[in-house]
Amino acid sequence: MTESAAYPPLSPWKTGPACRCPRCGKGKLYKGFLTLAPSCNVCGLDLSFADPADGPAFFSMTGVGLLIMALFAWIEVAYHPPIAFHLAFTLPLLVIGCLATLRPIKGWLVASQYYYKAEEGKFEHYGKHGPF
Repeated sequence: MTESAAYPPLSPWKTGPACRCPRCGKGKLYKGFLTLAPSCNVCGLDLSFADPADGPAFFSMTGVGLLIMALFAWIEVAYHPPIAFHLAFTLPLLVIGCLATLRPIKGWLVASQYYYKAEEGKFEHYGKHGPF
């Protein structure tokens, strides 16, 4: 039985944000807050292929930053609150928003790497297009 027959492809949009194994959809993806497990505890998938690098942080900070800063600008223009308000309200929203979205985004990126069979780029033939 091949892997594709035993484990039909699961959407990265379902398994990733749920922080589940990209192959079986049941095992846990993390062993800590953001530390990937070495392998799936259900199907045994080796998760060493996964390296989303700084992608989750970039997407999290960009998305949350745009939303919260739009809210900040609207509140500032409409109500002119003191700076202490923004320190007590806007800053915690930014931090909580970024931390809350990091795990699902990282899970989505890892699941996408598995689903699309992403791997490091490599050259197969040097000089294939002529002498230069």
